Amino acid sequence: MIIYRSAEPSEINHVLRWAAAEGWNPGLEDAAAFFEADPDGFFLAVDDNTPVAAISVVNHNPGFAFLGLYIVLPDYRGRGIGYALWQHALDHAGDRTVGLDGVPEQQASYAASGFRHAGGTTRFEGKVAASADETLRLATSTDIPSLIAMEAEASGTAKPAYLSAWFTQTNTRRTIVAGTPGAVTAACTVRLCGNGAKIGPLTAPDRQTAARLIAHAAQMTSGPVILDVPQSSETLTDLCLSLGMQAGFHTARMYRGPFSAPPAGIFAVTSLELG
Repeated sequence: MIIYRSAEPSEINHVLRWAAAEGWNPGLEDAAAFFEADPDGFFLAVDDNTPVAAISVVNHNPGFAFLGLYIVLPDYRGRGIGYALWQHALDHAGDRTVGLDGVPEQQASYAASGFRHAGGTTRFEGKVAASADETLRLATSTDIPSLIAMEAEASGTAKPAYLSAWFTQTNTRRTIVAGTPGAVTAACTVRLCGNGAKIGPLTAPDRQTAARLIAHAAQMTSGPVILDVPQSSETLTDLCLSLGMQAGFHTARMYRGPFSAPPAGIFAVTSLELG
């Protein structure tokens, strides 16, 4: 008998191992920050005490939630288990607008559940020449309110619990900023993954500053650097291509419920899992 229930903190790492097996390349320390975003927002389908499917519907604020980490183990696909878990988890969002980043093969299914296409995201990946920049520094706790506000302006919605954890420095995740304490003008977070390092979010006022952030962040890894770039961020797309990065897979940003897209700017998505 399949049981649908909330996930425990220790089980988030288990789900991220599934994500790694799917080729999603999560960060080495994503689990704790993900769970801090909404401890009640992670769900499992369990068969005889064994997890067989997972999904997250994280409530970021009273008006917005984000759906991700939707994985069904191969032996359990095609049996309605994933869709039942999907419905179970979406109840957690209540009447909030829900966003997701949909892979091409699933976009029609998401549309059938009321999600509407609102733009695309492209993953760029490649080796980037690392270069230390003395004008940049590591973020401190004083900077976090400014960083949350910057990301909200760029993405269109505030994610305070998630980003408070995300912008706190760890052994494998660093947030780099320009500007004085409490008055940040540009920033990016870089985190080590199973393969290389991902940068996200990234917010910058101009191409030159974005390039400096990426080069400084590239010091974290000898492997590839990876960014998920919205199609609205044409300047960052051009910069990634000029750095020799290759365009990889695409996702569609989709929303169930009203959502006003922010103005185009230089921005990379924090994560495809939690927005």
